[in-house]
Amino acid sequence: MQPITQMLLVTLALSTSAFAADNQLTENEREAGWVLLFDGKTTQGWMSPKSEPIDATHVQDGGLNPHPCNYMLVHEKVLENYKLSVDFKISPKCNSGIFVRTFPLLPRPGKDIGFNGIEIAIDDTTTAGFHDTGAIYDLVSPARNAMKPVGDWNHIVITSDRNLLTIELNGDNVNRIDFDEWPEPNKRPDGSAHKFDVAYKSHSRKGYIGLQDHGSDCWYKNIKVLPMK
Repeated sequence: MQPITQMLLVTLALSTSAFAADNQLTENEREAGWVLLFDGKTTQGWMSPKSEPIDATHVQDGGLNPHPCNYMLVHEKVLENYKLSVDFKISPKCNSGIFVRTFPLLPRPGKDIGFNGIEIAIDDTTTAGFHDTGAIYDLVSPARNAMKPVGDWNHIVITSDRNLLTIELNGDNVNRIDFDEWPEPNKRPDGSAHKFDVAYKSHSRKGYIGLQDHGSDCWYKNIKVLPMK
């Protein structure tokens, strides 16, 4: 082998050593304390909101698709203060979302389990309203809709840290909420109304992560969490 060819191969190996295959952790991620929540092959660690096992058919080509299920797939661990890193891909007319701080799993009478958590919306839209991708659903609209076209993979990082929740989508900081500023149910800090009869200042700051099924295919992979103190 020619020296220059050998040097190119070494350089290539070094440049790719920080990256892992889908649904795996890099060495740097493991050292930093990241935890993999989906292995890309099984539904291990995931369940229904009733804490029941879920069908393996939800695993599709290395992604976890919550459709169809009973509202959401839930990871079994209760988490508090963390970064959640996820790649997702939508289908046409998709309506889905990532839930955090879902607690408890038992819905209140007359309400669905969505009232027990916080949803980060994922939808096939191009606008930036309260129900568009990157929105903290019906609470805070995103600064912009940074989602890629249908069929492309997106990368989202959700940081849940005490009173704060921040959203980064495809490298853009698109949303933020300070729950200490939300003391009244059905009312945003600016006085406008929202649908949830929840005073978010006192809402649980721990809970389950959920992937919502709202009648559309949506695939999630590389689901990783970094616990924070």
